[in-house]
Amino acid sequence: MRFFSATFLLISVVSLPAEAGKCPKVCSCDSTKLTVACIGKNLTEVPPSIDEITVQLDLRNNNLQELSRGAFTLTPYLTHLNLQRCNIIKVKEGAFRSLGRVVSLNLAYNKIDVLYQLQESFDGLSSLKELHLDHNRVEEIQPGAFAQLGFLNMLALTHNQLVYIPNMAFQGLNNIKWLRLSHNSLNNLAPEAFTGLFTLSRLSLDHNELQFFPTQTMNRLREVTRLDMSHNPMIYLGEESISMLKLTHLYLDHMSLQDLSDQALSGAPLLSHLDLSHNQLRYLEPLSGPKQLRSLNLTGNPVYCNCYMRPLKVWARVGGVKLLGVCAGPPHLSDEPLQTVAPLDLRCRSRGETLKDEFEKDDESTGSPPPTAKPKQKVKCPVNCDCDIEAQHATCEGRGHTKVPRGFPTKTQLLDLRSNHFHYLPANSFPGTSQVVSLHLEFCKIHEIEGGAFRGMKNLLYLYLSDNDLTSLDREAFAGVPELTYLHLEGNRLTQFPGSALALLPSLFVLHLERNAISKLEPTGLLSSVTPKLKELYLTNNTITSIAKGALDSTFLGTLHLDSNQLTEMPTYALTEAPNLEELKLSQNSIRWVGPNAFQRISQSLKRLYMDQMGMEKISRDALAGLGPVLRALTLKGNQLEELPDLSPLTGLEVVDLEDNPLLCDCSLLPLRRWMENVTLQVIATCGHPPEIRGQKVQDIHVFRSCPESISPPDEKVVVDPGPAKLKKPKASISRAPGVKVKPAKPKAKLSKPTKNRPPVTQRLTKNKKTL
Repeated sequence: MRFFSATFLLISVVSLPAEAGKCPKVCSCDSTKLTVACIGKNLTEVPPSIDEITVQLDLRNNNLQELSRGAFTLTPYLTHLNLQRCNIIKVKEGAFRSLGRVVSLNLAYNKIDVLYQLQESFDGLSSLKELHLDHNRVEEIQPGAFAQLGFLNMLALTHNQLVYIPNMAFQGLNNIKWLRLSHNSLNNLAPEAFTGLFTLSRLSLDHNELQFFPTQTMNRLREVTRLDMSHNPMIYLGEESISMLKLTHLYLDHMSLQDLSDQALSGAPLLSHLDLSHNQLRYLEPLSGPKQLRSLNLTGNPVYCNCYMRPLKVWARVGGVKLLGVCAGPPHLSDEPLQTVAPLDLRCRSRGETLKDEFEKDDESTGSPPPTAKPKQKVKCPVNCDCDIEAQHATCEGRGHTKVPRGFPTKTQLLDLRSNHFHYLPANSFPGTSQVVSLHLEFCKIHEIEGGAFRGMKNLLYLYLSDNDLTSLDREAFAGVPELTYLHLEGNRLTQFPGSALALLPSLFVLHLERNAISKLEPTGLLSSVTPKLKELYLTNNTITSIAKGALDSTFLGTLHLDSNQLTEMPTYALTEAPNLEELKLSQNSIRWVGPNAFQRISQSLKRLYMDQMGMEKISRDALAGLGPVLRALTLKGNQLEELPDLSPLTGLEVVDLEDNPLLCDCSLLPLRRWMENVTLQVIATCGHPPEIRGQKVQDIHVFRSCPESISPPDEKVVVDPGPAKLKKPKASISRAPGVKVKPAKPKAKLSKPTKNRPPVTQRLTKNKKTL
């Protein structure tokens, strides 16, 4: 009887005509379907008079710009929310917190640029199934940005400006089925970029800038059945490139494929549809691995139907594979469908034929393979290597070479020699490679590079020497490569900064030295004198304990990563002249105290400062002095801070992470609480003391109601040596306002999940330099 009464009441409410006051004048309302549409009305905020029982709200084509906290608290029954083309730039924390029933949220065609700001903004969308963020301005994704969306099935990030996907970028998406990353500028995927996506069945990566198939990254995707990699500038697929056990549909069309190993798909046994249309394939060998292949699309390829296509034709007929496409030659088979051409018609000319010269002439004009050799063998190429003269690409990856092969085509621009066993690179190791732009020597066990090893490579821009055994570098190691711009030396055993070797690289722009054994940075002018144009320096995960004064001075330096080292003091005096430094990472060093004016010398340029997990116990009231409106991101997560300096002068902040600090939530923290209430950005901060409110958000507790109006900050007894000597850390006393009783309070909302460090910004390659 109770159920009948409730049902009757609901039907009665729904059937009533909408009250005039419940439908905004500029909107259209349907009381039967419980929908409200306010499309193209130039609204700057969500109308407050929308009926509470509305389930579908369409606010397309307005001018909201910013979604404030609790913007939809008056419409808790929404299931579908459309915010397309609303000029949205920011989504504040808690904007959607009351929308626990929403299954579809459309934020497409807005101006959202970074997703690390949205982690807390998605809080409350516990039922969300579809999220559209396509056609925004997203340049990077912070790991954990979607951690609140455990029931999401589809995420669309197409038509944004992504260049890099970091590790664990999509953690928390426990029910994701389709991830759409098409139409971005992706050129790199971290090995663990898709880790944790155990339910993902469809992935779209088409229309990006991937030059190699990201094998290591894709191997994590055990449930993916459909993968779209079309419209990426890949040239070659090597052995075991694709190892995806449940993959059934693979799209590799409209790429630049010149060659495809017969073992490339050996790890995809269930593949049924393979699209290789509109590439540059002249012939194809039978594919090992896919036993259930039913359709192979070669449309738009310059397939030359001679004897070298016969094995594929026989294989397709035996396996019941439908071949799509036509023959591009020879002339008598031109435009003949591959499916109908007979294997006996696929013939090669004999050596004694008098038409040999004529054929070769025809071959040069049509791009067809020679009659007596397979296409990939017609180009001059070292033994046990593959060369493609048109693609200007040569590879000897993982072939067991102990010496650098010689005899590559003179027009080669990308040379891939990774995963061999060179050990030692003598002088003039690369003759005849003056056109090479990108050289890969990763995982080659190299322990010594003789002076002049790269001499003659006058066009070399990218050099990858990662994960070798280098302990030092000869001062002439990089002689002869004056245009070198990107140098990767991470994962070696270098014990000193290789300044003398770098002095020969006047164009060096980005330097990677992560995962080495560098313990000191010295002397003064280290960077300014040897690498005057260096923009990005990565020294993460070394053993650096000290940095000399001015060692990091540089006019151009913009990004500096010193995280995961062994620093015990702030490198204040090492950065006396770095006027353009924008990003500084100091996380995971053992710096217990930050003194006054620690960043004064770089305060006019610093935009992003990361000091997470350092065990920091005290930060001076004036530690951040001078940063003012310039600083955009400040993270202090995972330290031992009980008090914080006044953050109100930092008027340019866009994100602050103070989580996992044992903040003393009494009246001494009142200035921080007031600041949090007045700023428009999200602030993550939780209480550590007293015990009864431990873990609760600072903005959710009621302790501050009984505090006096004016709170004086506790005295700081800090002794500062005016010279470049070490700062002395005092024992700072923590005071509580007398007579204040702490009342336990229940949190108003569930605790936020941690926010990771913002990843390094991946620079897009300059347009005037060819990317390889």
